[in-house]
Amino acid sequence: MIEVNNLSFSYNYNNKKILKNISFKLFENERLCIIGPNGSGKTTLLKCLCNILDFQGSVFINNKNIKDIEVYKSVSFLSQSSEIYFDYNVFDTVMLGRYANFKDKLLSIPSKEDKDFVFECLEKLNIIHLKDKLINRLSGGELQKVFLARAFAQNPKIILMDEPTNHLDLNSQIELIYNLKEWVNKDFRCIIAVMHDINNALNFADKILLLHKGKIIYFGDIENFNLELLNNVYNINVVEYMRNSLKNIR
Repeated sequence: MIEVNNLSFSYNYNNKKILKNISFKLFENERLCIIGPNGSGKTTLLKCLCNILDFQGSVFINNKNIKDIEVYKSVSFLSQSSEIYFDYNVFDTVMLGRYANFKDKLLSIPSKEDKDFVFECLEKLNIIHLKDKLINRLSGGELQKVFLARAFAQNPKIILMDEPTNHLDLNSQIELIYNLKEWVNKDFRCIIAVMHDINNALNFADKILLLHKGKIIYFGDIENFNLELLNNVYNINVVEYMRNSLKNIR
């Protein structure tokens, strides 16, 4: 479904490579988590995968080069930024996700099917009660759910997510992971998510991509992932730290 070949990226002002020869494949119904320390290139990689940044190498979606197609028709990108540039209500904000499916972006009017689909997305994320509320009056967690509902409303084949659990409380994080797993198992879909929380990554993913200084340290099934790899990348004993945290609970 997604094939990445020798992807590299550097900013023009210094020519320093942020990403170095990244290659991997992801198939239908798979969930990939990209993990690694700050500055390892995780967000940059997501932006390359949806053709926001001009990279070297190639990325194919269903055997089509993303530089030759309208990526927005099959890919939805959920960034970690929660900046708001408009004061739409929640329903209209989520409806924006449907516009990628309209033939005429300017003149098309949402159909009953579009409206029903938006209601379904709102209900799935338990925010139907917020449908008439202005998004500039939402909490960070509520806003994150709205943007995720907008991504679902687009009905893409692929969702790219940068810190999707950002601003969410524990219960909402668990609900989010459940909803994402349910979504990706339908039709021919896949998800690539950047996560800093190792526990969330392990609970969500069936594949892990560990990045460090722009290079892949590990890519493969989560069952074969050795947590000891994290020690060198983060310069701490991650497993021991996680175990000690649990010991503090009485």
